[in-house]
Amino acid sequence: AGLLTLTRKRGAATYAQTLQNIPETQVTTLENGLRVASEESNQPTCTVGLWIEAGSRYEDAKTNGAGFFVEHMAFKGTKKRPGSAFEKEVESLGAHLNGYTSREQTAFYIKAFSKDMPKVVELLSDLVQNCALEDSQIEKERSVILQELKEMDSSVTDVTFDYLHATAYQGTALAHTVEGTTENIKRLTRADLSSYVDTHFKAPRMVLAAAGGISHRELVDAAKQHFTGAPFVYKGDSMPALKRCRFTGSEIRARDDALPLAHIALAVEGPGWAHPDNVVLNVANAIIGRYDRTFGGGKNQSSRLAALAVEHNLCHSFEPFNTSYSDTGLFGFHFISDPLSVDDMMFCAQGEWMRLCTSATESEVTRAKNYLRNAMVAQLDGTTRVCENIGSHLLHYGRRIPLEEWDARISAVDARMVRDVCSKYIYDKCPAVAAVGPIEQLLDYNRIRSGMYWVRL
Repeated sequence: AGLLTLTRKRGAATYAQTLQNIPETQVTTLENGLRVASEESNQPTCTVGLWIEAGSRYEDAKTNGAGFFVEHMAFKGTKKRPGSAFEKEVESLGAHLNGYTSREQTAFYIKAFSKDMPKVVELLSDLVQNCALEDSQIEKERSVILQELKEMDSSVTDVTFDYLHATAYQGTALAHTVEGTTENIKRLTRADLSSYVDTHFKAPRMVLAAAGGISHRELVDAAKQHFTGAPFVYKGDSMPALKRCRFTGSEIRARDDALPLAHIALAVEGPGWAHPDNVVLNVANAIIGRYDRTFGGGKNQSSRLAALAVEHNLCHSFEPFNTSYSDTGLFGFHFISDPLSVDDMMFCAQGEWMRLCTSATESEVTRAKNYLRNAMVAQLDGTTRVCENIGSHLLHYGRRIPLEEWDARISAVDARMVRDVCSKYIYDKCPAVAAVGPIEQLLDYNRIRSGMYWVRL
């Protein structure tokens, strides 16, 4: 037993040791502007990916959906590897290929054996500069995307958040959905997709990120070999700039009494990615906590709102969110409730916001900070999560922020900061509201707006 205890103690690293022992993130910028970043470890596998500053925010009303369409087409063959040859080559390496598109980012990444890293870099280069965009494949993928859009429409949560963006950023590019409209997907041509790739898939707005058992020098050599051709360089014109997206306090209600549950999202304007207030707001969200009826703990949960939800049967689930973009964000909460509990849940949730602004305590701030630290260290699990962390950080912040620095920022937060920062963003602000389902009981917007302050005597 003594030997087992000794072995256990030797194998367990403390939180502080974990933060100190994280390998350095090495970053090299090539002459064409491509940033190559990696974290080396002794793993037998690696994840290599391209993070590109492109997404639905860079589209207009006519081209909305082009980026999502291109992501689908990227895996359907290149000029060098027509048809399914690209996917077959990835599979022959025993590798896993994936990608996603968001409002400000597009990513393609491959998890493979570390020894295959040079080959993976070449595959990613081929994928973004030689995408075949064959007419027959475009028509086939068009049908697939239209079917996907139908399935997404059946996810009430996704629809609610799309409505929230549509009302909060109405008339701007952030109001668009990532996937585009059905009309656009039916109408987009090969020329539209090709133009999107030619405009956005350029070296200065790309990060080639890697994590795992790889050498940074070899990664840079492979990048120089495959990412320095003419397709990655802007010709004459500068990079397309982002247009300012202004937040509007307003609402969208999509009442449908045939649905069993009401979905409500409420948000105020939050800060952009790089703003220091984000850390404080994330602590505030950790104080609010999250809840689902499947959770254990009942009314003994540390989240005050969760305890209220259990005791008074307020909702099926709730979750706060802090969605950031380059220059703005949505800070809010989303809940799902029975039709007759909507008003009570909204009252309690807004009351919790007011409590954060006026009387957040040191003990709950300490608990929330520990929750955030735990979530932060969880980012170290697996090469794919580390690779995504590197790629998105370089796009958001221009560098990868070390976990030690994040920890210091979290440690600096106290109850007074939470009260001050929450007051700055929440108190007496006009919120954006999106509501879908049997929402007859959701009060008038002016009544919701009156819940954004307390009358103090």
